[in-house]
Amino acid sequence: MAKPTALEAHRQRLLAKKSEILSEGDVAIEPGRKDPTKVGTDDDEAPLTEMAQVIASKRNRSRGDELAKVMAALKRLDEEPEMFGLCVECEEPISPRRLELLPYAELCVDCQSGEDAPKGPSTRRHLRDFR
Repeated sequence: MAKPTALEAHRQRLLAKKSEILSEGDVAIEPGRKDPTKVGTDDDEAPLTEMAQVIASKRNRSRGDELAKVMAALKRLDEEPEMFGLCVECEEPISPRRLELLPYAELCVDCQSGEDAPKGPSTRRHLRDFR
């Protein structure tokens, strides 16, 4: 169990992260057409515009996911302060350095490595097979 001062430090880090995410807002997604009166799009600009839209959309989704993790961590901190800082899978302590960098971390490094590992045999037959 973490000390009350450590829990408060975690809470402050989480609240600061929440505030940072909310203050930055969403990344604007550039429209496909600059001139709404013009029919169609400029074929030369279309790929760049589409790429910018995809990047902005992924960035917004990623920030939304991070905000959800921060909110879940704040909820865990409020509801079960004695369990905060323990891995939700193995219940071993999460390293203080990991919690400092990712205050919303739920898993220790070992369990996170297991989560991130490939989930089955590779379907690649050759080094250059990208399917």
